[in-house]
Amino acid sequence: MHPFVNIATKAARKAGSVIVRHIDQLDQIEIQAKGRNDFVSSVDKLAEEEIIYTIKTAYPDHAILGEESGQSGDNEVQWIIDPLDGTTNYLHGFPHFCVSIAIKQDNMLEHGVIYDPLRNELFIATRGRGARLNDVRIRVSKARSMQQSLIGTGFPYRQDKDVETYLACMKEVMDSCHGIRRAGSAALDLAYVACGRLDGFWEADLQPWDTAAGCLLIKEAGGMVSDFNGEDKFLDSGNIIAANPKVFIQLTKILRKNLKN
Repeated sequence: MHPFVNIATKAARKAGSVIVRHIDQLDQIEIQAKGRNDFVSSVDKLAEEEIIYTIKTAYPDHAILGEESGQSGDNEVQWIIDPLDGTTNYLHGFPHFCVSIAIKQDNMLEHGVIYDPLRNELFIATRGRGARLNDVRIRVSKARSMQQSLIGTGFPYRQDKDVETYLACMKEVMDSCHGIRRAGSAALDLAYVACGRLDGFWEADLQPWDTAAGCLLIKEAGGMVSDFNGEDKFLDSGNIIAANPKVFIQLTKILRKNLKN
């Protein structure tokens, strides 16, 4: 395992311990609103502090892009951190959330780690070396058509103007697939695409820390990822379509009727 992945795994597990340790004290957690339907808790901050401390102890000069702490440092290696993806789920006791850590080097995504602390599931990917779940090689699903597919998504919550467009897309996808799931953690949903639990996923207005690790997992598991224009700019636009190769083509065709970057 690459040394960066060892540190990312150590950091993710430490953050996971913080998250699980506080799950029985949800009524005592301090919560702040960052925006409409967008919250940060004291647990998010504690988990991110644990991750950054672990990284900086090993690599003090590396750059950080954290959901809560923002961007710091100037280095060819950048760690992209979401300490608790699915905060709203967590605050309601809904068991679908994770820690997500990705590593870019020379502006290329090289490593990704997603950790579900409740299920003790650790997803790891390194560019060119495949993707694993708890040290077992994973691949995207073998679904050949939308009719066979279970598709994940995320509701728009930052901009009211996106709702009608989203609903139009959802109707077309719903009419074409086996089912739709909106579980509330984009990073974990992308990990589920990588291991075949979901056949595809789409969402708009995401942040790099939501998608970086999950997208690398999907690519290394044999899947495809793009923005709504079919380009590899999803980290910049925040708009993402991901699926196994056959479903990707069909899902993209459906969504492009309504979606724009």
